Amino acid sequence: MYRFSMAWTRLMPTGISNEINQAGIDYYNNLIDELVKYNIEPMVTLYHWDLPQRLQEMGGWTNREIVDHFKEYARVAFENFGDRVKWWTTFNEPYPICVLSYEYDSMAPGYDFPGTPTYLCGHNLLLSHAEAVELYRTQFQPTQNGIIGFTMDSSWNEPESDSVEDLEASEIAMQFSLGWYMHPIFSKSGNYPQIMIDRVGNNSLKQGYAKSRLPEFTEEEINKIRGSADFFGINHYTTNIVYQNDADNSANFRIPSYDHDRNTAGYQDPSWPESGSGWLKVNPKGMYYLLTWISNEYDNPLVYITENGVSDLGGTKDISRIDFYNGYLNAVLDAMEEGCDVRGYVAWSLMDNFEWRAGLTERFGLYYVDYDTPERTRIAKSSAKVYANIIKTRMIDPDYIPEPDVLIPSPPVGTRKSVAKCQIVNRAEVNCN
Repeated sequence: MYRFSMAWTRLMPTGISNEINQAGIDYYNNLIDELVKYNIEPMVTLYHWDLPQRLQEMGGWTNREIVDHFKEYARVAFENFGDRVKWWTTFNEPYPICVLSYEYDSMAPGYDFPGTPTYLCGHNLLLSHAEAVELYRTQFQPTQNGIIGFTMDSSWNEPESDSVEDLEASEIAMQFSLGWYMHPIFSKSGNYPQIMIDRVGNNSLKQGYAKSRLPEFTEEEINKIRGSADFFGINHYTTNIVYQNDADNSANFRIPSYDHDRNTAGYQDPSWPESGSGWLKVNPKGMYYLLTWISNEYDNPLVYITENGVSDLGGTKDISRIDFYNGYLNAVLDAMEEGCDVRGYVAWSLMDNFEWRAGLTERFGLYYVDYDTPERTRIAKSSAKVYANIIKTRMIDPDYIPEPDVLIPSPPVGTRKSVAKCQIVNRAEVNCN
């Protein structure tokens, strides 16, 4: 199986249905046909952060009109590719779409507007998802026989201690991140987590707002969103240790802000192995805890792990990546042994990629990409052979460390050029670069 995303801009350059780009349709038809030719199942994500500029100029995800535009984009995809695509995901990682993009100046469109746009974004994104799923289920799924889901990114938020306060901090952090988007879809309420409704609502009134900064769903919208996924997609990379922020806001969260509404702070254990990304430390047990939390919270849904992987700064004998996959896959097996309904696992990523604001400096691939050659030559790393062996034998062999196709030394420690996303510096400071 190969998981990839389609670019809204490639199919509909302005984002609106009156202009369809046939060259874009041809592009994806060629890709899908080639995958099917080699018995590779395409798993397609409709939205992985590619928003047409014209829609952003109309307000992007803060404008309710985007819901209908996304539905029509989904229709074009289902009509043209649904005969061969049997796994659909509407959205990949809504947290970066709405928090890193609107709350912080960390992802496009790069707003620094805390406290309100992030919740409008999340609200319209969930409505867009529900409309696309209803469209697929009523007009395409009966004949195309595919499944459609939603993919959330989530760290595991480990309580700093067993105290009541820290256990509560862990639960709040989970509900304000993963629960924010998955609770409306997978819970019986079909609404936001109650802790979010209460905290954002109470803070909004204290801050002089006429109503909550967290929008409300209508009863009709709740009924449409609830159950609007055939599977629970989860992307997981790392763990944070969390605790409750002091009443005097010692973490210096802006007011109002999403951070202040949540009001938990976090850090990472310095003893955990580092990666090529400042925000990603390796803690396989977090995968086990996250999967069991999902199972307990949402009545053991069908789960696909749609991303899991680790970065380095280069090189092809990537022992740290081998250790990562062995450790995290073992954690997945531990969760499955306890009854978690995990049906599939997708490694991130097949080859080194352009890693957002870190550019080409952080490498997640099983295959090394030589950016200095015009052909962008791909080279199988040691981890590619280990992962292939796991798939072939259906076993994890911790002693299997093959040589890469070509040995390229890893860069020396301390040569990182940039840091992507937001990294936790210490217990009370977060830097977004």
